[in-house]
Amino acid sequence: MQSEARRPEDRNTNDTIAMPDATLSERLSAWGASLSPLDVPAGMRAKVEAILVDVVGLCFAARHTDYVASILAAAEPGRHVAIGHRARLTAADAALLNGTAAHGEDFDDTFEGGPVHSGAVVVPAVLAAAEREGLSGERAMLGIAAGTELLCRLGLVTPKAIHRAGFHPTAVLGALAAAFGVGVALGLDAKGLKETLGIAGSTASGIIEYLGDGSSTKRMHAGWAAQSGLRSALMGRAGFVGPRAVLEGEHGFFKAFAPSVTPAYGHLFDGLGSRWIAETITFKPYPCGTMVQPYIDCAKRLRAEGLKPDEIVAIHCSTSDGYVHRLWEPLEMKRRPPTAYAAKFSIPFGVALGLVRGEAGLADFSDSAIADEALLALSRLVTYEVDPADPYPARFTGHVRITTRDGRTLEARQDHMRGGVDAPLLRDELDAKFLANVRYGGGREPEALLALCCKLLSAENAGEAFGGFAGGGS
Repeated sequence: MQSEARRPEDRNTNDTIAMPDATLSERLSAWGASLSPLDVPAGMRAKVEAILVDVVGLCFAARHTDYVASILAAAEPGRHVAIGHRARLTAADAALLNGTAAHGEDFDDTFEGGPVHSGAVVVPAVLAAAEREGLSGERAMLGIAAGTELLCRLGLVTPKAIHRAGFHPTAVLGALAAAFGVGVALGLDAKGLKETLGIAGSTASGIIEYLGDGSSTKRMHAGWAAQSGLRSALMGRAGFVGPRAVLEGEHGFFKAFAPSVTPAYGHLFDGLGSRWIAETITFKPYPCGTMVQPYIDCAKRLRAEGLKPDEIVAIHCSTSDGYVHRLWEPLEMKRRPPTAYAAKFSIPFGVALGLVRGEAGLADFSDSAIADEALLALSRLVTYEVDPADPYPARFTGHVRITTRDGRTLEARQDHMRGGVDAPLLRDELDAKFLANVRYGGGREPEALLALCCKLLSAENAGEAFGGFAGGGS
């Protein structure tokens, strides 16, 4: 039976984080060690279940891709579930594969304010730990809640700066969050969690050079962070010692990964324990880069109003400076993506999809799509300018202005990302996304798999329940 959450006034979180002589990781660890399933409010429990549903569905969608096949071929055999596959792997390799599959099509959750992807990092790590240790669904739920909360808060500390330094925030912050989530699920004490975070800081990695040629390393970043988090927590539990000032130290995490700004560490503790900001995690309606999505919506809206592609002579967008080096430049490459994966991180291509096809599903980011001259003809027309007032990363916005052959100007703006707090996807929409993803990957009995997702977090042994996600059809 699901436990009721404690009221905020019943939680002694202030006592656990108000530690003036403690380091940041020690304060976070004190909070994590004090957590009980009773501390997770109903809204966050519902978010954890939705994140789990999304992750499992995405793993099925990616099960026949070449990048998943590569990791499966390189993995070592064991007894842990690779979602949608008959093969069993070691716990670390299962976390690597499941995290890579969940993030591989860039269809996984995101966080306005970061941006970071939580589910693809934290869920595979915690489920591998649950299976390895025979943890209950309640412990798995608690670990996922704690890990996703920490990842979102870490994402607020140095907005834009991690990307600016050439690193992928989900990859480097994800190692810390996955480690923390596993440590909380395992019930580590404050010292064990401190060691866990200290160790995870040295496992964090993930550069963004994939943007230069559309290669697949971004796909593995979530999986690598998940397996790093699992290993860090197990080592921390075993007594391996990590630096106590791993986050703020002179040679610490944020000095290494975000040297251009002064970290806003207050975001880590503002309302911690009484306000779960991970409840605002966004679920994507399209399988592509987070900030591309409002532009697709704008283009679709113009198309729905009757605009025909052959009427268009110019397409202009306003954008954030934070998007330029990832989603706009080099502009000629973004207008003609070299790979289907590169197309997912191109605003010009996303705008063209919305205008020509009125859709942007899994099949629309394909080898045939990037060779479609109707799409490329419009993509070549897209230009941009930076809007200094754009609110990124607090909000993800879109703007498309069209000039037609007869001199008309048509314009669409969107001040939010659909699927987030301003326009959330309803639970039945998320369930429909899950069923479609399982079917896309050739999974059997998607409705039964959905029911299993909903039962896993209340199961007496989450690891045993997780076994139901093995195999799944041809």
